[in-house]
Amino acid sequence: MNDAPISPLAPSRFPNALPVPGVEFAVAASGLRYRGRDDLLVCRFCEGAEAAQLLTRSKTPGAPVLFSRAAQAASGGRIRALMVNAGNANALTGPAGEAAADSLAEALAARISCSTDEIRLAATGVIGMPFDPAPVLATLNRLEYASGGWPRAARAIMTTDTFPTGASELAKIDGEPVVITGIAKGSGMIRPDMATMLAFVFTNARLPADVLDTLLRSAADRSFHAITVDGDTSTSDMLLMVATGEAARHAPIERADDPRLDEFRMRLERLMIDLAQQVVRDGEGAQKFVAVTVTGARDEAAARRVAFTIAESPLVKTAIAGGDPNWGRIMAAAGRSGAVGDDFARWRLSIGGVPVVEGGGPRPDYREEEAARHMAGREIAIRLDLGEGAGEATVWTCDLTKRYIEINADYRS
Repeated sequence: MNDAPISPLAPSRFPNALPVPGVEFAVAASGLRYRGRDDLLVCRFCEGAEAAQLLTRSKTPGAPVLFSRAAQAASGGRIRALMVNAGNANALTGPAGEAAADSLAEALAARISCSTDEIRLAATGVIGMPFDPAPVLATLNRLEYASGGWPRAARAIMTTDTFPTGASELAKIDGEPVVITGIAKGSGMIRPDMATMLAFVFTNARLPADVLDTLLRSAADRSFHAITVDGDTSTSDMLLMVATGEAARHAPIERADDPRLDEFRMRLERLMIDLAQQVVRDGEGAQKFVAVTVTGARDEAAARRVAFTIAESPLVKTAIAGGDPNWGRIMAAAGRSGAVGDDFARWRLSIGGVPVVEGGGPRPDYREEEAARHMAGREIAIRLDLGEGAGEATVWTCDLTKRYIEINADYRS
């Protein structure tokens, strides 16, 4: 968490996040790196809870990622607790970092009487900083668990974020209500190869780990896999979903394609899109929220590649920051994506609904002042039709401002 003003793209308030039966959490200030603020979140789950997770694909994963990957495999998805610390990612810290992660898991498992395989760890913060587990271990002795207080839980995992991120939904399975509530953090180093930096979703639905895994992967593809802030992937990315089954009155679910999950699936996807878009709205230095939609690609994969190339172009992002409808930069980015054909005369580009390019160049009736009015706003829409097929995709991003450079130039100081 930093002293920067709250992002102008932030929601007006933290949502009315509903408690999830079977989930309790504790928040504390360990002093691991920060002073005078909460930096530790521990979630405790009822017996019988199951989990699915997506972790960074980076070949330099942090020690918590390595631990959680092994624990998920060893437990078959069983989970009793999650520990998250902010300020030190415990990444690229060698055997000492892995030993520190093990010590945290062992201490937490002893306190709640479970196996270390039923613990998950996550961390966010500086990479390569030696990780001393002592402050966190000492803090475990004074944790107090409760089922409410989501804003404080979301704040505890913040680093350069300017506002806490949360969302909540009610869904029905077999006509019986279940709760879905999630929190997330992510401000910079956001180009997920799985999810985002850290995101945690909890439900009291009674769902086995294999069903959760399928649901989570599908929803992630339409949410966290469709965002980018700066094109960088974290060493610490984790998206975790926990189903407690507590107070759930629906009949057992054994398959992810069970039609009784249709509403739950829709609500889960909506919640995760909400969280993912909030992450972009809190992008480091962000002043504008940008939706890049590509249609008419040869397939969905090509559409996503073109959209991401546009969304991650420094030239496009800085033009957006300056309110400049520099459509040439958008076309140039699409042209170098490697996912388009040779006939750019078929492309049609619009900015904020204003038709800009058609037939290989600017439309005769294009008036730049109309596009400029749209670019002066907070919500930017770019749409490119390639005229090659039925593939389409939308990627959400933000502009690139001087503040992004300032934040990352001073991050370790």
